[in-house]
Amino acid sequence: MEIQIKGTIIPNDDKQLYEYFGFENTCPNDVSAALENADGDDIDIYINSGGGEIFSATEIYSAIQKYKGNIRLHVTGLAASAASVIMCAGECDITPTSMVMIHNVSSLAYGNFKDFKHESETLRKADKAMCSAYVHKTGKSESEILPLMDKETWFTAQEAVDLGLCDRVVGRETLVNAYCSIVTDQQRNEYIKAAKKAKAQLRLEKIKGDVKI
Repeated sequence: MEIQIKGTIIPNDDKQLYEYFGFENTCPNDVSAALENADGDDIDIYINSGGGEIFSATEIYSAIQKYKGNIRLHVTGLAASAASVIMCAGECDITPTSMVMIHNVSSLAYGNFKDFKHESETLRKADKAMCSAYVHKTGKSESEILPLMDKETWFTAQEAVDLGLCDRVVGRETLVNAYCSIVTDQQRNEYIKAAKKAKAQLRLEKIKGDVKI
């Protein structure tokens, strides 16, 4: 089975609004429903997202980690901000041209100096909460990861693997194998049959071309 995590990561209550305006999005209910329907079967999750709301990303992260079957995550474009947290939920590969970005949590605030001080402290704690996903995935310490978040760090595919955020860089062959693992036996057999037929047709046309009349 395949799950796509694309567009902005949003709360469930914002789904209807994003759908109305045609904005690509993923909410926790999307992923939870897909995981429930998979019923323990192997799942491939493809990520191409610039991030979004952190608590929605955390809910998705937790749902993936609780799934009883096998899950493989694949970064096929961008895993930035909240999406990079989701990326850390399990074994993950990344295509050579993809990128990963981690940074500090941000929010809007209104009020007096006490309100802003409180918001600042809350954001620091939120940074540490998100950092825990990277720490768990990479085995690095919080003191190593927080400075990377603080300066908004962008990683190439290989840099993400070197840090431990992703497990390996993959090419076309690996992605094809991942796709083939989620198609049914009937689909696979039909593809093989069609390929053999096409190959036989090409051979016949070549023979005809070699015959001189």
